[in-house]
Amino acid sequence: MMALPGRRVILVSLGGLLGLAILYGQRPFRVLESMEPYDNVALPADYAEKTEWVFGRLMYPPHPNARFGRWRNRRDWTEGGTSWTQDYPRADRSFSMALRRLTRIHVRSVEQPVNLDDDDDVYNYPFLFAGEMGDWLLTDSQAAKLREYLLRGGFLMLDDFWGTPEWDQFMQSMRRVFPDRQIVEIPPDDPITRTVYTITERKLIPGQWGLRRGTWYRNDGSEPHWRGIYDDQNRLMVAMLFNSDVGDAWEWADDASYPEPLAALGIRLGVNFAIYSLTH
Repeated sequence: MMALPGRRVILVSLGGLLGLAILYGQRPFRVLESMEPYDNVALPADYAEKTEWVFGRLMYPPHPNARFGRWRNRRDWTEGGTSWTQDYPRADRSFSMALRRLTRIHVRSVEQPVNLDDDDDVYNYPFLFAGEMGDWLLTDSQAAKLREYLLRGGFLMLDDFWGTPEWDQFMQSMRRVFPDRQIVEIPPDDPITRTVYTITERKLIPGQWGLRRGTWYRNDGSEPHWRGIYDDQNRLMVAMLFNSDVGDAWEWADDASYPEPLAALGIRLGVNFAIYSLTH
């Protein structure tokens, strides 16, 4: 697995990877409870395979006003079942399989939940994904750890938050992660838009919930935005798919009820972001 020993992601040999995993005390694979209405998702036969890349799913404590989760704030978020588990683990595994098919990266078939409070474990994952960002509320120590991870070369993809209310709750934590850095619209010519696929059109990617009810957005979030935070070398550290639900595009990509062009766009975005995280 690729780790983050310094400010930039480095591709290393298998022997080096094992050494770094030991150094950082890499946590074993674990499955926690999902807030989705499905349980007991079957493990792929090769789930324990040692690979060079793993989809990191960022865990986080829920905001007091979080809208999602079976138990909301009535249980320990580190056990799952709260907002960070939206689309988990089906979206994670669907995208991992797509990345395995579409690139030469040796991708593990299962995801890894990553807790910022688990010592230095986060540094084992050059790519992190999180969803329902209107529902997170990081502690001061978690915000500091996430900032350090990103400044060392880590990459964070944020998804599935909609409109002014959810943006405002999201910013309560993001301002503490980077109080001194601007959030900007990702330019159309940014390298991340052409790392593997050339992506020029910014479309709203709906959740399956939006397709079912006929309104593809929540709150006042009808206009899709691709926003980001850059480091001092103009490397994109945080990519925000605001007013879109890429996680559902991954999860439902093989379902005939989900529009194929939007599922394909979601997968291409994910592939670009994953490759960018390893090369920038």
